[in-house]
Amino acid sequence: MFAMALCLALAPSLVGAQPARPEAPLQFTSTAEESRFHALTSELRCVMCQNQSLADSNAQIARDLRREVLELMRQGKSDREIKDFLVARYGEFVLYRPQVESRTWLLWLGPALVLLAGGLVVAGIVRRRTADNAAPADDDQEW
Repeated sequence: MFAMALCLALAPSLVGAQPARPEAPLQFTSTAEESRFHALTSELRCVMCQNQSLADSNAQIARDLRREVLELMRQGKSDREIKDFLVARYGEFVLYRPQVESRTWLLWLGPALVLLAGGLVVAGIVRRRTADNAAPADDDQEW
């Protein structure tokens, strides 16, 4: 009984973690394919990382997605079709520049609205201070 418990306790340390196989670099058929691939992967966000492009991320899912993007390119898919495929699979988050739709209008117009509101607040404050500091006109006073 003690021997079995000892074997079970030592088993995980004997197995150990296997190091990941180094990833083979992607092979491109032409410089045009390579430049298109790099342009496309720099426009796509890694679904695991906070704010890294697919081209910059070292996450395993980013590696897999880079391979999938290259495979879709070789199948003759356009950039739009590849992006649509990834959006259908992972959502709008995967795009650095989401499309302007009824769902995303606030994302696109929000910064301008905040800037406009801030400008109106500043203009109101300046106008109020100017009105408070203006001396009443007194015709009887001589200078």
